Amino acid sequence: MTTLKEVEEKGQKRRKANFVWRFRRNKLAVIGFGVVSACVFIATFADFLAPTPYDVGNVLETRQPPSWSHLFGTDGVGRDYLSRIIYATRTSIIVALGVQIITLSIGITLGTLGGYLGGWVDQIVVRIIEIATGIPALLIAMFIMGLLGHSMWNVIFALGISGWVVETRITRGQFLAFKEREFVIAAQAIGASRLRVAFRHIFPNIVPILAVLLAFQIPAVIFNEAGLSFLGLGIDEP
Repeated sequence: MTTLKEVEEKGQKRRKANFVWRFRRNKLAVIGFGVVSACVFIATFADFLAPTPYDVGNVLETRQPPSWSHLFGTDGVGRDYLSRIIYATRTSIIVALGVQIITLSIGITLGTLGGYLGGWVDQIVVRIIEIATGIPALLIAMFIMGLLGHSMWNVIFALGISGWVVETRITRGQFLAFKEREFVIAAQAIGASRLRVAFRHIFPNIVPILAVLLAFQIPAVIFNEAGLSFLGLGIDEP
C-alpha cells in the first residue's frame, strides 16, 4: 500500500522533472540563464579577471583610447575602464540578488496570505497592492535614497521595498488558482494543516514560475539601479 509520504515524494520528483523539461525547451529562458550565469561568474572571479585593481590609476595614462594594454581605455585619473566594469558587475549582481531576496520575501508572504486565506485578509492585501501600484517604484526608491544616503545597502533596501508588487500579484494569483485543485482539496480532506497545504502542496508548484520571474527581474533591478545612478542617487563611485 502506497503511503502519503511516498505519493508526495513521487509528486516532487515529477515536478522537478517537468520543470527541467520546460526550462530546456524555453530558448529565451536558457539564453537568459546563460547571460546571468556569465555575469555571476565574472562577479565571483572579478579579482582574477580584471587586468588591474579598480581603484588603481596611472597619471601618465589618463584618458587613453582603447588599446591592447587597456581594451576599453582609461578615465581621467588613469584607471582602466575594463577593470572598473568587471568590478561593477559584481556590485550589480549583489544589488540584484539582494533586491530579489527582499521582493520575494515580501511578495511570497503577502501573496500567500491573500491568495490562500482569502476573505478579509485578501481584501487587505489587494488594497495594499493597489496603493503601491499607484506610486511609481522608482519615485519611492529616490525618496528613500535621498533620506538614507548613497551606499550599496541603501540601494538594495530602497529598490527592494519599492519593487515587490509583481511578486505579490503572481504569488497571490497562483495560490488562488491552485487552492481549488483536486490534490489540494484532497490534502485538506485528510486533515493536513493550512501551513502544510500552503508550503508542501501549493508552493512547490509556484517555484518554477517564480524562478522565471527572477530571471526577468534581475535585469530590471540593474536597470533601475542605473537609473538611480543617472539621477545622482545611486552608489557612490569608488
